[in-house]
Amino acid sequence: MIRDIFLCLLIGYFFGCFQTGYIYGRCHGIDIRNYGSGNAGTTNTLRVLGKKAGYITYLGDALKAIFAILLVKYVIFGHILTPNMDFNLLLAYTGLGVALGHNYPFYLKFKGGKGIATTSGVMLALDIRIGLLGIIGFFLIFFTTRYVSVGSLYMSLAFPIGVLIFYPGQWHLFGISVVFWLMAWMRHRENIKRLLKGTENRFERKKKN
Repeated sequence: MIRDIFLCLLIGYFFGCFQTGYIYGRCHGIDIRNYGSGNAGTTNTLRVLGKKAGYITYLGDALKAIFAILLVKYVIFGHILTPNMDFNLLLAYTGLGVALGHNYPFYLKFKGGKGIATTSGVMLALDIRIGLLGIIGFFLIFFTTRYVSVGSLYMSLAFPIGVLIFYPGQWHLFGISVVFWLMAWMRHRENIKRLLKGTENRFERKKKN
């Protein structure tokens, strides 16, 4: 089991190192980490390079998690499990590896994104109900408050909440989901400080002329 977990983490990390925002920025002659918040994720890419860049970055970062989990599910193991192995745990560990690769890519001196788009992909691939719980809540909060960070923090919290609702008693899986939540909050600690001070940036609607 430990060997399988390590393999899943390694596969996930490899996928996670595909930094969509960084690659998109390089294709346009910039290192996205040198602009805006210095983050290589969806929000900063959207702010610096526009909506198209933001959409592409989100899709890339979410899909890499989905592809990694599908690879483990249908190719690496193909539903053939060793005794007492919980398949959802392996998928969750794969997703955790993707998040770690996204947040801490080795070839970028461990300076990546905050992992929210990636987490949404993990949630969708693991259980679409959990994914929808996070994504719908994110948009409701974002369009109400105009704070991406608040929606993102909710998204990470929806993961363990979803596991408690749909997988009661599976405490190992719940523990992994809590790690996602803790990582997201740690990566958003500066946003949290600004929210408490009332200085966090909003996404304002553009006024029509």
